Amino acid sequence: MTIVASTEPELDLASAIEVANIPTLLMVLVQLTGDLAWMDDRFKPSRPVGMGDNDSGGLPAEVQCEIRAAALDAIEQWKAGRALAIPSPDSDLLRTMLAFAMGEPVPSEYGPMLHSQICGEPPVDAIVGLPAGFSAIVVGAGVSGIATAYLFRLAGIDVTELERHGSLGGTWLENRYPGAGVDTPSHLYSYSFLPHDWGNWFSMRDDIQVYLNRAATELEVRDRIRFDSEVISARYDPDAQNWQVEVRGPDDAVTRLSANVLVSAVGIFNPPVLPEIPGIDRFEGPVVHTAQWPEDLDLRDRSVAVIGTGASAMQTIPAIADVVRHVTVFQRSPQWVIPFEKFHQAVPRGIRTLMTEVPLYARWYRARLGWTFNDKLHPVLQIDPAWPHPDRAINAQNDSHRRFLTEYLISQLGDRQDLVERVLPSYPVYGKRILLDNGWYRTLRRDNVTLETDGVGEVGADRIVTESGTEHPADVIVLATGFDVARFLTSFEIYGRGEQSLKDQWGDDGSAYLGTVVPGYPNFFCLYGPNLQPGHGGSIIFTLERQIHYVIDVLRQMALRGGGAVEVRSDVTERYNAETDARLSNMVWTHPGTTNYYRNSRGRIVVNSPYRHSEWWGMTEHARLDEFTIEPSRVAPAATSGVTGLAPAGPTAEVSAL
Repeated sequence: MTIVASTEPELDLASAIEVANIPTLLMVLVQLTGDLAWMDDRFKPSRPVGMGDNDSGGLPAEVQCEIRAAALDAIEQWKAGRALAIPSPDSDLLRTMLAFAMGEPVPSEYGPMLHSQICGEPPVDAIVGLPAGFSAIVVGAGVSGIATAYLFRLAGIDVTELERHGSLGGTWLENRYPGAGVDTPSHLYSYSFLPHDWGNWFSMRDDIQVYLNRAATELEVRDRIRFDSEVISARYDPDAQNWQVEVRGPDDAVTRLSANVLVSAVGIFNPPVLPEIPGIDRFEGPVVHTAQWPEDLDLRDRSVAVIGTGASAMQTIPAIADVVRHVTVFQRSPQWVIPFEKFHQAVPRGIRTLMTEVPLYARWYRARLGWTFNDKLHPVLQIDPAWPHPDRAINAQNDSHRRFLTEYLISQLGDRQDLVERVLPSYPVYGKRILLDNGWYRTLRRDNVTLETDGVGEVGADRIVTESGTEHPADVIVLATGFDVARFLTSFEIYGRGEQSLKDQWGDDGSAYLGTVVPGYPNFFCLYGPNLQPGHGGSIIFTLERQIHYVIDVLRQMALRGGGAVEVRSDVTERYNAETDARLSNMVWTHPGTTNYYRNSRGRIVVNSPYRHSEWWGMTEHARLDEFTIEPSRVAPAATSGVTGLAPAGPTAEVSAL
């Protein structure tokens, strides 16, 4: 798969290399030339500061010039037809290369994952032995649904995707509040099998929608999506070894569809949390949740009250501060905020040229980003029982991060040092979701912004009154109160063996093996399930791709054994969740000084994963069929393939109208 190039004129290669990232160029040089001398101490990059790219590598100007000149020569020879000297480095060499490029140690287990990322392996192979008619229904056409439909198609599984909205995009369709975007670098927040010519280092919501629509078209997924099709319920039929799915169509008619496999790709950021605030029904102006932002909402010269200071609030408030008359921010608890230098910065034309023209550069740049934003942070989140200051930090390195972020906070508040006590968290860094600074502190310093740390008492017709009686006039109330993420799969009912309801079984205490499969629900797979969010950083897309890879491997091995249904064992699931809980108990999110959306009503962490990305890669590389029960297929192969009653072309009768 190639990167779609920008419509802007490209720079010549020499000009592009002048702005290239030096550590990334060094890795390209090693593979192009086969000369390991490019990893001598003279060329060794310094360790990056914070989350930056370390573009110069901390090397003297003359050494940088030497690297750029050699890279230009090697790339020109490669473009002229010379093969890579090391086309497929082994895992040990790749791990050594990444450690050199990052200026710090990288664990040995990182190698196999790097090999799959750098060497351009196919995303999936076709499954051998699937019976004719074997099909899947995927619920949701967002990031995970699009990837599933594409990878299933490559594997030879016929897919129909059901999307309740009239357009695709999932979270990025629904969340269109001002300032909505990702806090993961664009080059990580994209499919490994579909690079993109990103215009900004961190993309906004509209750019992501463009990418997802491009993906649906180019990956030949769009014709498998049925829009305006809301799934009401899904029931497993043990006799037919398939799932019966009730769907409400655009005309409100309810029909039943059938498929061998059911995949939930509805995610966790749904439904929104709408807090119960006394008197809010008396408010005469608009009350909007950030996830339900009206397209025609005009905030110009209006007083806006924003309840919440999480990720959506931190994106919305700086985006509207210039146009509103006044913003009152109601903060329940402060957040740790980390600087990121490339927010709202465009990717230089030269870098975009290199990413497009030299795929090896793009792969190594992405691999370095993956280390910076993924597993590098993992040790900072581990509780050291011998650490003497558990009230403020959980280990020495975590305390170092606290000092750095405290100094950053103080410097950004400038002449508003009166705000320091109110915005400085008392809990350890990373106890709640870390947020990237998009001008948050600068916004709080504005004359038309008020930070209120007293709790909301009640709402009047045109104001909010705090618990202590302070009144704040408001024309609009914005609820930046997040989502009910602790309750998975609440958008439709799922009934497994014995008509057991998954919603009732889980409540807010969901658990699944690898966050993907659940005992009692054969041939059902849940993407972005319990304990799968990479809380230590990185892109959820990596997690989702690995889940789908694992699901396909489960189905592949089932097919090789002539199976018709596959179901994870209860004891396997229990052991996995016990291990997951044990590891989570030693991580910062359990700190008694904070609350976060990662925990359920009993305090159990149900959202975040304790596993490093390299561990997750290994756990999902191959399914162990001894962890599953496989039933021989009892259903005669269908005459045609595909979901019963559905076809991409021409009208076909549904199974039944309900």
